[in-house]
Amino acid sequence: MLIWRIEAKLSNETLGGHLDASRRPPQVDSVKRSELLAAFPEAVRTEAARRAIDDYRRAASQGPSPSREEVERAARAHAERLTGPRVRTVLNASGVILHTGLGRARLAPSVAKALAGAAEGHLALEVDLTTGSRGDRQEVMREMISKVVGGESSFVVNNCAAAVYCALSALGSGKEVLLSRGEMVEIGGSFRMPEVIEASGCRLVEVGCTNKTRLADYERAMNPETAVIVRCHRSNFKMTGFVESPSSQELAELARSRGIVFLEDVGSGCLVDTSQFGAPKWYRVQDALAAGAHIVAFSGDKLLGGPQAGLLVGDGTLMDRIARHPSARASRVDKLTVVALSETLRLYWTGRSLEIPTLAYLARSLETVRGYAERIASAAGVETAIEEGITEIGGGCGEGEGVATVRVGLASRDPIALATSLRQGEPSVLTRIERGRVWIDPRTLEPEEVEAVVGVLKSKEEWE
Repeated sequence: MLIWRIEAKLSNETLGGHLDASRRPPQVDSVKRSELLAAFPEAVRTEAARRAIDDYRRAASQGPSPSREEVERAARAHAERLTGPRVRTVLNASGVILHTGLGRARLAPSVAKALAGAAEGHLALEVDLTTGSRGDRQEVMREMISKVVGGESSFVVNNCAAAVYCALSALGSGKEVLLSRGEMVEIGGSFRMPEVIEASGCRLVEVGCTNKTRLADYERAMNPETAVIVRCHRSNFKMTGFVESPSSQELAELARSRGIVFLEDVGSGCLVDTSQFGAPKWYRVQDALAAGAHIVAFSGDKLLGGPQAGLLVGDGTLMDRIARHPSARASRVDKLTVVALSETLRLYWTGRSLEIPTLAYLARSLETVRGYAERIASAAGVETAIEEGITEIGGGCGEGEGVATVRVGLASRDPIALATSLRQGEPSVLTRIERGRVWIDPRTLEPEEVEAVVGVLKSKEEWE
């Protein structure tokens, strides 16, 4: 679009200088009366005209002044952006399946369809249609979690950090919580597990060393004020070499022998054996329950492949205490999350889990991905390289771990400019820059999206 061409002229130098009378920009009132803006509301016309005139001033201070027609077309482009969706859809060719910046897990088509219906209509969210009495929004999720994951009961809040916070607020406030120094992770957005524990009203007791924490370290730290042992899996970093930590089963047995709670935060929400897809075998929610954890906390929008949510599964009595705590109300999920999570879990229960995009992308054959890569490379108007690589899982699920892929590298004089043009185009294509090339990883693209990328490359008139 013209607006980007105008701005591109300005990116290399600091703006400065003054305009003489012959180069003064048009007036806002004049621009907003352009026929190109006639279909837009008054407020949009005014804002678009002001932005286009700002573009004019920046361009004119660097070189030739844009023409009146160019200013009006730039105003039209601004108006379209102002009235279009503020959060755009993106074709994810970044090489990361669970890209946090793109909202992590992509929902299955059947889940998206159920969501649309829920958004447009009323739901029996908290009404028992048989008796007409008040119901519980947790019940439909609890039923599916029980069928798919197990555990006596469950409780769902809006994210995993909130799940841990709610559990500790209800079960350990005013008392001590034990956490290994090797598990004091930062979970994203500068939030750290020790801060979540302290915010819940619990007193954090650090156990062991960064690289080695033994069962005896937990035993020595216990006293009558100890309420909970927390295990936080190192999902977004690795620790290798001279390291040691007790097993989840050992921690569960210790907690039970002392009459305290063992809470295991497994984060990723993995429910299947991922090694069948050629990926690392991740610790599953079911594994934590089998090890004896009283409560297992995990995310809904990571390897589970559902909406953002924090799930707590385990001991029924403890779940009842959590559900009655005020923090549970403060973290309550809305109707759309209830529907999306329930329908995603239903796909697991009915043997249709490969309809979930996260799992489908993991399971996609290398031959299929190679075919996509070759199709994309054939459309590029520049020299390309096709090479094997790794599609990362992302979302804090194993740093740098993933599955084999085949990707396309576009040669470019200015890789940053090329990646920017692809990202800002229509449709938007998110890529990765490495070794002076712009890389397109098609493992996370649907077949129709591969063709959309092909269309973008074929229609590109100028290659940066």
